[in-house]
Amino acid sequence: MLKVVQCWDDGVINDIRLTDLLRRWGAKATFNLNPGFHSDERGVNRWAGPGYSGWSCRGFLPGKVGRREMKEIYSGFRVASHCFRHETVGTLPDDKFVQAAIDARTWLEDLFQCECPGFAWPCGRYTPETCRALREAGFAYGRTTQNSSDVAGCEETMALHPSCHFQANDFYGRYEEAKKTGIFYFWGHSYEMQEYDELWRQLEMKIQFISEDPDSVWADVIDIVPECHRRGAR
Repeated sequence: MLKVVQCWDDGVINDIRLTDLLRRWGAKATFNLNPGFHSDERGVNRWAGPGYSGWSCRGFLPGKVGRREMKEIYSGFRVASHCFRHETVGTLPDDKFVQAAIDARTWLEDLFQCECPGFAWPCGRYTPETCRALREAGFAYGRTTQNSSDVAGCEETMALHPSCHFQANDFYGRYEEAKKTGIFYFWGHSYEMQEYDELWRQLEMKIQFISEDPDSVWADVIDIVPECHRRGAR
């Protein structure tokens, strides 16, 4: 059976629609969160106006889910550290970066009352030194943004490369190719679909396709780590 895993970053309001979609098709997923960016109450989605020069997703500015509703929104799914405020390797000293990763994990474990050994590298940036430091801090894996044709064949689980982004043009081709190696891993941000129903419909078609494939089974990212170790990764 092909194990299919997915994860989504940043804890935005669009995750509410996403989690409803995933539950409808019985799909598992991990959500990588930045606790320091969340307020008690839900934020709002908005569009950048004239003169705006900050970050946006093609002009879309996603709001964050509220801290008070996080347990309900992500109920039944895994959550993982994405650093406390999306701290990125190379933009601050390594020791402060590692502490930010740990602080996010601690916050999530306190809220969800479960272990959160997963990690996703903000902006996909990592180094051998930060991989080693997070592994020593107790993290089980760290997802990158680099594509791999053999997910379980990684040499280092703290640099775990996914198969592709969920909007990859060759998504279905990579999915079929992954049946040769046993794991298909995709990732993304729900805000990338913004509020366009056609983009949401495209994702639902993929989730439905996988859920109805008799040769595949949904799994959590943490579930594939033992197989990575068996294949030789640390």
